[in-house]
Amino acid sequence: MTGAKKKKKSMLWGKMHTPQCEDIIQWCRRRLPILDWAPHYNLKENLLPDTVSGIMLAVQQVTQGTFALTSLISANAVERIVPQNIQNLTTPSNTSVMGLSDFEMQRIHVAVAVSFLGGVIQVAMFVLQLGSATFVVTEPVISAMTTGAATHVVTSQVKYLLGMKMPYISGPLGFFYIYAYVFENIKSVRLEALLLSLLSIVVLVLVKELNEQFKRKIKVVLPVDLVLIIAASFACYCTNMENTYGLEVVGHIPQGIPSPRAPPMNILSAVITEAFGVALVGYVASLALAQGSAKKFKYSIDDNQEFLAHGLSNIVSSFFFCIPSAAAMGRTAGLYSTGAKTQVACLISCIFVLIVIYAIGPLLYWLPMCVLASIIVVGLKGMLIQFRDLKKYWNVDKIDCGIWVSTYVFTICFAANVGLLFGVVCTIAIVIGRFPRAMTLSIKNMKEMEFKVKTEMDSETLQQVKIISINNPLVFLNAKKFYTDLMNIIQKENSCNQPLDDISKCEQNTLLNSLSNGNCNEEVSQSCPNEKCSLILDCSGFTFFDYSGVSMLVEAIVPLSLPYDLHVVSMIQVYMDCKGRSVDVLLAHCTASLIKGMTYYGNLDSEKPIFFESVSAAISHIHSNKNLSKLSDHSEV
Repeated sequence: MTGAKKKKKSMLWGKMHTPQCEDIIQWCRRRLPILDWAPHYNLKENLLPDTVSGIMLAVQQVTQGTFALTSLISANAVERIVPQNIQNLTTPSNTSVMGLSDFEMQRIHVAVAVSFLGGVIQVAMFVLQLGSATFVVTEPVISAMTTGAATHVVTSQVKYLLGMKMPYISGPLGFFYIYAYVFENIKSVRLEALLLSLLSIVVLVLVKELNEQFKRKIKVVLPVDLVLIIAASFACYCTNMENTYGLEVVGHIPQGIPSPRAPPMNILSAVITEAFGVALVGYVASLALAQGSAKKFKYSIDDNQEFLAHGLSNIVSSFFFCIPSAAAMGRTAGLYSTGAKTQVACLISCIFVLIVIYAIGPLLYWLPMCVLASIIVVGLKGMLIQFRDLKKYWNVDKIDCGIWVSTYVFTICFAANVGLLFGVVCTIAIVIGRFPRAMTLSIKNMKEMEFKVKTEMDSETLQQVKIISINNPLVFLNAKKFYTDLMNIIQKENSCNQPLDDISKCEQNTLLNSLSNGNCNEEVSQSCPNEKCSLILDCSGFTFFDYSGVSMLVEAIVPLSLPYDLHVVSMIQVYMDCKGRSVDVLLAHCTASLIKGMTYYGNLDSEKPIFFESVSAAISHIHSNKNLSKLSDHSEV
């Protein structure tokens, strides 16, 4: 009896604790994704492309360093707390690290403090689950902020491109003060540095364009950054450009990695502004790239997980005297172009960077600063060409275009974090100002319209039609909710295996209060899965929209006949689900601005109409197509 009781007790104990263990394992896999994908890594197919891509990425890492936007924010804190004009000790100290002077260590400590506190803020945001609030950071705001920040980085490199000696200028309107100083001291420009900068930029742009054009024909692209560094360093060493022409070079680079030390806690309160800037700007820029990758390769991301990953990265690296980091557009595009398959490419890149730090770093002493500045400027090309986004915002929603311009202006006048904050506040304020004017559609009028349609059309047609009224503006706040509701309706529409016999069961469905967390209020009528079903969206209550709303609407209805290129990958994926369920989507009561915006965004096929003046016209179109289909079937017989 005692043994049986113990056995029974142990079985109960196991049942109680097995779910807990499974939950812990699932949590670990969710928070450490490498545990999920590493065991399934295909060495034969992925190792070679990952290795090549990792080496190319390492070349970019060595030449450009970390993320330019967060580096610029950190530099503001360094110059504010330990400015250049207080330098009074430049000789190495016996107690210093890696032969650096006390002045240099003080500046490094400030940057490290920014990195540590920024990481702590990001981890705190993960704990508070604030990743779900990032929907307020819209695409126009991110585009304008990153473009403005890239403009700041280019401006910070002007003195190196021109070979000028210039004091550090920052603060509000510092962007304009820099160019004012350049024009006032234009005679101090070194012609040798200017010519070398122009030559470097031309070579970099030309070779990278050729690499991009012929990347499908060549297995390995030319690492022009690395070739330029080697050639410029060798030429500078042989001709002694530093002394002969007065060109500024990179200079001494410490070898190896310092032993870990705790970041200085006494100056954390002094860098809290820059730490918040690093935490938010780095996260937003990284999240935008992560979302782009997820859309390109068809997977989902966890917004809160991004907070945790970047937060821990900044905290741990701060113990090794590292400045803040984040994802960079140039390097992400480089991984795409070089054929990276998995994150192993990044791991290989880190290994090669370590080799450079321990063995090759001192050889970069002779690299001219004007050449390094040219590499940085050309690397920002992807961000700078976002000026082209203005055209699409203007064609879809002019208010979004205005938000883009104002966010960009605030970014270049003040800082990236200020521009980001202004863009978010401005977007929310505009939506709040527009929502009270939104008019919902009357249910009574919809019932009268439905009765009219029922009396005009035959029951067989109505049995396959579902009418949905959009009762709210479609903007970034409720775009995802609209998409989810529409997909749920399509899914329910095809879930039944018995046809409806009574046409009174063809109900009017309304998306009430799309900003709420609930689903659609009324049941969706269901049709036979083998029958062709149609979905009519009544847009008469669609009072206004923005770019995010139009893009989500197009993603939900655009046909598969579109060309398969990058900007419609996600749209095609969505419509595949619709086609699999045999559902056609039509739009009624669309305004001219909505039709223009959707046509411009999605390049819709004019031969297959989806816009109609009324619901009755849409049903007539469905009815006529059905009759044509029947006639075609009889002809074939």
